[in-house]
Amino acid sequence: MKVEIWAPGASKIWFCVFDEQGLETRHELTHRDGEYWVGDIAGLQPADRYGLRATGCDPIFNPDKLLLDPWAQHLDAPLRWHPLMAVDAEGDSAAVMPKCILADPLPEGPDPRLNRPGHAWEDLVILEAHVKGLTAKHPDIRPEIRGSYAALADPAVLKHLGDIGVNALELLPVQAFIDDQYLVQRGLVNYWGYQPVAFSALEPRYASKHPNGLEADAEFRQAVHTLHEHGIEVILDVVFNHSGEGDQRDSVLSMRGLNDAGYYMRNSDGSYANVTGTGNTLAVHNPQVLRLVLDSLRHFAQRYGVDGFRFDLASTLGRDETGFSSQAAFFQAIAQDPVLRKLKLIAEPWDTGSDGYQVGGFPHPWREWNDTYRDGVRQAWRGNGEAVGQLASAVMGSARQFDHYGRPATSSINFVSAHDGFTLGDIVSYSQKHNEANGENNKDGHSENYSDNFGVEGPTDNPDIASARQRRIRAMLATLFLSQGVPMLLAGDELGNTQFGNNNAYCQDNEITWIDWESADRSLIEYVGKLTSLRRRFPELRQRDFLHGEEVSWWRSDGVPTQDHDWLSPDFKCFQVMIENILMVFNTGGEIDLKLPPHPEGKEWHLELASDEYLPQSVRVYS
Repeated sequence: MKVEIWAPGASKIWFCVFDEQGLETRHELTHRDGEYWVGDIAGLQPADRYGLRATGCDPIFNPDKLLLDPWAQHLDAPLRWHPLMAVDAEGDSAAVMPKCILADPLPEGPDPRLNRPGHAWEDLVILEAHVKGLTAKHPDIRPEIRGSYAALADPAVLKHLGDIGVNALELLPVQAFIDDQYLVQRGLVNYWGYQPVAFSALEPRYASKHPNGLEADAEFRQAVHTLHEHGIEVILDVVFNHSGEGDQRDSVLSMRGLNDAGYYMRNSDGSYANVTGTGNTLAVHNPQVLRLVLDSLRHFAQRYGVDGFRFDLASTLGRDETGFSSQAAFFQAIAQDPVLRKLKLIAEPWDTGSDGYQVGGFPHPWREWNDTYRDGVRQAWRGNGEAVGQLASAVMGSARQFDHYGRPATSSINFVSAHDGFTLGDIVSYSQKHNEANGENNKDGHSENYSDNFGVEGPTDNPDIASARQRRIRAMLATLFLSQGVPMLLAGDELGNTQFGNNNAYCQDNEITWIDWESADRSLIEYVGKLTSLRRRFPELRQRDFLHGEEVSWWRSDGVPTQDHDWLSPDFKCFQVMIENILMVFNTGGEIDLKLPPHPEGKEWHLELASDEYLPQSVRVYS
């Protein structure tokens, strides 16, 4: 078997094979091919376990550190920080490090590449979910597979996705990640998974039988195929902006021990660039690192048949030493790649750098998470009069951000809540975050959530408050599914799930984050199903092109066309918008006398949906 390792600064590289008893055999790579160490090792077979070791003049090279292959496709166990992994630790780390597993060719059986649903962007309804959190407490799923890849394709999950009209499942990271030092020392875990170490390997802990990469591979491949069979696409949340190795004082796990200077960006003084908030930033502008990223993406697309990717802190991927560019090598490489350019590409369009906020700044055909949508919708329904104009803009696809260079009206990924922040139920139940369980004295997480507890923090038995909360939840959900763009729902919001006020539950692998299916609000599930059905029935609600001028008309609650000064008034709480033969009424205030504008064809309006039987805090749709 031919082996190549990118480690130009190393003086020696060993390919280390481990037998079933853990006995290690080292094979030294003795030849250089440019910046790569290469070798041909006889006798290697699929499923063999291995790791790497390196030595060199730089102190970062340490032959006592067993390293994961950056291109590894399987790991034999989850990765959890141990003191022996630390940069300055003495002693061999092999005993506490997972081993890479040599991948086998594509297995026989169902091939998820061949049954992709291929939904158009305007028809897409996305559910953002965590592999474990979605299924860990579902009573109709067999206990032995709950929380696993296999559970994603369980009939109970498939039925629920069908009931609420979802046709795309966006999964939080499944790239192999580490429970990092910061969490381990506090007795917590990395639940969300945003600390990747092996970019092309599936996280082993979500395999149902044994937590290793071979089990994960078979389960995930089958799950994607089954989801495809039911018309559901799979989008992976991928992390290529940083790795779980932390800063220069943290751990040596993989890339740092092979080519620290090549894999990570530096500041002018030689320190680690940190535009991700995690201690390091991957140098994707480096051709070899770019190769690693593209190989990983193609691997998930071709082995598992995934339909697209959501890129965490995607502004980082368009950076070099001079800053962000929408024409960066990363975007150009994907645009010409025969596999990747056909997939769905979604950016989280920001990072923590000085020019990191890039909403609307990504090239076509990228779509983008739209936080201006999230904040504007929350503020408007909370009653902020000045936000009603933001609500109107959001409903029409946020043209100010995205209507340029021929970009379509589906450029905006609309969401009211996501994994990072309050659930929808908590937005109407808590005015303050409650992250005490995270062990940071409630200092972590966003402090401004544009939320409202209606006078009582948390759960309440007051029927008036409970009713008001339900009206607002339904109004925000209606807004989400009636807006131009692509709707994304946070898993659990459709059934009233809570995280008990925790808006940064990244380290909570427990009842805080697991969806509580037994307490589900069945009427809310049915309501979401009605919304997605309505969206599919009326193409006016899912346009490909932005609407302007006579294509859309705006009306006050008294049936009079709006004027510019109406949108500037803090008392302006209700507007009506007409798109062809569809009329939508958004009332973020109190009771009003509503007068509908005339039907464009002289017909009587027919009520299709009301978010509430009363007018206060309501959305109504007429056709």
